[in-house]
Amino acid sequence: MTPEDLTPLFTRSDGQYLCARWDRPIVPVVFGVEDETISVVKGACEAVVALAGHQMAETDMEQGANLMVFFFRDWRELLDVPDLDQLVPDLAALVDRLVAADATQYRAFRFEASGAIRACFVFLRMDAAMAEVPAEALSLGQMVQAILLWSQSAFRDQSPLAVTPDGLAVLRPDIAAVIRAAYDPAMPAVARDPSHALRLSARIAAAAQAPASEG
Repeated sequence: MTPEDLTPLFTRSDGQYLCARWDRPIVPVVFGVEDETISVVKGACEAVVALAGHQMAETDMEQGANLMVFFFRDWRELLDVPDLDQLVPDLAALVDRLVAADATQYRAFRFEASGAIRACFVFLRMDAAMAEVPAEALSLGQMVQAILLWSQSAFRDQSPLAVTPDGLAVLRPDIAAVIRAAYDPAMPAVARDPSHALRLSARIAAAAQAPASEG
């Protein structure tokens, strides 16, 4: 992928470049679904975290859990979740905007003092169309979008997933390469300069050539 391919993935709606990853281990918790679906969501999280070369943990000493996934039928249900308004600023106003937009998903991030991701809240309103999406595909797509701070439009026109001939949803190889490169230990946890895309591109190219050079 060229820098020109990569830059839009992390360019915010205000024109600023921003890429952030997690520093602390990820601790997921899932609300609003049966145990079987919880296992699917956590399995998708494990797969994406392993791809990134990052870590998971049983608990976050400061927050308990830091990746919270909520499934529900109506946005207003969030107003009844205890203490959620303390974790998501202006929750009531946010719910009003999401209702007005007829949105089906939303992600809210909190950040470390350094700018790295500290926590992520994933909200999924399960309307009829969302309910038709296989749990594995839905979970994988959401975990991909939680592992990095992508731009708001990164996946507006094309999903981060692809479908195999037998109907299995898998992560697109180009997006997988971006995640691996962004979590390279030599890369910063937070980048605000578009030159970061040059470094990502170089690492993706080097990784693509590595198997051939080793052989």
